[in-house]
Amino acid sequence: MRIWFDVLTPKQVMFFKYAVEDLKEKDHKVLCTGRNYRECLRLSKLREFELKIIGKYGGSSKYDKLRASSRRIYDLAKEVDKFQPDLCVSFSSPEAARVAFGLGIPHITFNDSPHAYAVQRLTIPFVTYLLCPWIIPYSAWNNLGISKKQVVRYHALDPVAWLGRETRQFDRDQLKQKYNLRKKSTIVIRPEESKASYLIDKNTNIDNILESIVETFHKTTNILVLCRYQDQIRQYNEKYGRKIKVLKNVVDGAELISIADIFVGGGGTMTAESALMGKPTISISPIKFYVDDFLIRNGLIHKVTNSTQIVKLLIQIQNDNRFSIKQKNRAQQILKNMEDPTNTLMKIVDRFVAL
Repeated sequence: MRIWFDVLTPKQVMFFKYAVEDLKEKDHKVLCTGRNYRECLRLSKLREFELKIIGKYGGSSKYDKLRASSRRIYDLAKEVDKFQPDLCVSFSSPEAARVAFGLGIPHITFNDSPHAYAVQRLTIPFVTYLLCPWIIPYSAWNNLGISKKQVVRYHALDPVAWLGRETRQFDRDQLKQKYNLRKKSTIVIRPEESKASYLIDKNTNIDNILESIVETFHKTTNILVLCRYQDQIRQYNEKYGRKIKVLKNVVDGAELISIADIFVGGGGTMTAESALMGKPTISISPIKFYVDDFLIRNGLIHKVTNSTQIVKLLIQIQNDNRFSIKQKNRAQQILKNMEDPTNTLMKIVDRFVAL
């Protein structure tokens, strides 16, 4: 078969890398498209995942998002029509959904984020199958024009797609030298996805929370910040200077998490990844995620909503020598009972091959 993947974010680079390799091993012809988006572009090169770049990320304004998406649909249509795929696979790419629908290409989409409602309205009604973690109820998709029989659930959280195949052994001492870390303890912070449609114009307390972390711990703890956008990098450098280390380059998430003693996440994917790696993990996201709820119930992440809570919890974790050990054990127990989401995709692909 000829299969087209549209890969838009760093998570999707990690998530689809092994699926593409597996399909190529089975002699399927694969086209992987992406867009000019800083983190995705650089991580794909870091992970040796070849993408054909078409179009760009639209940024934070609604007009710019619409314009970039419209242009990308036009350019994608030409490229995809030349490739003539039998199947499209995406992680709810609006452009892929429109092109696949317009060209009559069956579309398999993954999604673990019903809260991203604007994107879902542009994609879910047009797909052939929706694949998602089992913890997301069928009812979450009810008002999006898809039937229950089109929803295929897998018993895993999405980071299992790459963590389950991770064979690298990370040397923390070498990595601390690589990142020029001198203090004993390290907090890694991943800010929120501030330009996402579901966060634009939303008042959050994240800036106050992060300021409390920096002012309380910067003298005793390495504070590493992995930003999403160039303007975030400038913002944190200007505000905190040498009190923190803002990573200018895109890095491998699992590598970075491996050197953290505590991970603080304002989004979803790296928070879940950190939790499943057994790191003490704190979510400061202003959004309610099904994935976060599952991890909270199972003791793998803690949720905080204000500065007082975050400082108190960080001190508690740093003073409890057994906290990290307990987290690691919990994560291993949960991880071993999860399946690889890639296998679910392969089964669906096999259905189309058999037609």
